[in-house]
Amino acid sequence: MTLDSLPGDLYHMQELLDDREKEIVARVRAFLEAEVAPIANDCWARAEFPHGLIPRFGELGIAGLAHDECPGERPSSLLSGFLAMDMARVDPSISTFFGVHTGLAMGSIARCGSPEQRERWLPAMGRMEKIGAFALTEPEGGSDVALGLRTTARRDGDSWVLNGAKRWIGNATFADHIVVWAKDEADDRVKGFVVAGGAPGLTATRIENKIALRTVQNADLVLEDCRVPEADRLAGANGFQDTAAILRRTRSGVAWQAVGVMLAAYEIARGYAVERRQFGRPIAKFQLVQDLLVQMLGNATASLGMVVRLAQLQDAGLYRDEHSALAKAYCTTRMREVVGWARELMAGNGIVLDYGIGRYVADAEALYSYEGTREINSLIVGRAATGMGAFV
Repeated sequence: MTLDSLPGDLYHMQELLDDREKEIVARVRAFLEAEVAPIANDCWARAEFPHGLIPRFGELGIAGLAHDECPGERPSSLLSGFLAMDMARVDPSISTFFGVHTGLAMGSIARCGSPEQRERWLPAMGRMEKIGAFALTEPEGGSDVALGLRTTARRDGDSWVLNGAKRWIGNATFADHIVVWAKDEADDRVKGFVVAGGAPGLTATRIENKIALRTVQNADLVLEDCRVPEADRLAGANGFQDTAAILRRTRSGVAWQAVGVMLAAYEIARGYAVERRQFGRPIAKFQLVQDLLVQMLGNATASLGMVVRLAQLQDAGLYRDEHSALAKAYCTTRMREVVGWARELMAGNGIVLDYGIGRYVADAEALYSYEGTREINSLIVGRAATGMGAFV
């Protein structure tokens, strides 16, 4: 399958993919355009998840590419980035669902699980026969969750008893495996547990009335004396530094998602400008409209260059916290500008789903906030730049 040119990729960044990677991206892009794009607005408007697409995603064979326990050649970080970008370009909700499952849930098991645990859980998750969720954020703990984690774990014989609450947990209403992070009452260290969906003592309640990523099924979780076997405690999770290592990797994925949203907004706005006529001519012929499009293209191009270099650092083993933090903060800020300019160019037509941009304007707000706010990521970069922390 041939990889067509990507609107907005002015510097032809996708040409950096090798032939095998281009074939994978082309196949995924065709699937997204044929099966996700036609239903994206309707699912978003009804706040319903298209469960029927999960087996089709499994057939693509991309969920387990990054994990040794799943078949297939390991992908480059560049390929993983382009896949996240393309999903977000079509539907940020679907991209978020996929990132939670593969990056956060599968990533936690791959990094912190024992060999037996990885073999037990990852192959079925890679085939998307089992879906994962990641439960870290709490009702009273977002940016300060590293210090303020309140969910507790107490060892009781050959099991653990979990108590606490989690909030904004994507996929949790239907996930088979939920990675729950809790503080051990005995040693005050953060540990990870794989809790079965529907386990006794676990209640998941869907969060209603969202204005962003409405297709994603976020949930409030309550754990009340929820028992988890010792065999389901992630063997390699022994402190928040292990949790942070997973977030470091997935944070770069959010930067790629932001680029996808920018490319979508640019593509929609450009198409609208060429077709929309005012004062007897297409509005694309007006200087101020062209200026808006060029600003959008500039933001997208600069951000794409940043995340491409980020992927190269990852594969070279030179990747640090400040790299992903700067990319996430910068790209999501530029994304907010781009969707705003696209909405501005489309005037009143920009606030309805019919013309395409309204969903991206709303979804951009969620991407801007999750995986670390701009302020928190700025402090991570500032610490690296000065050698001094300024978090509290």
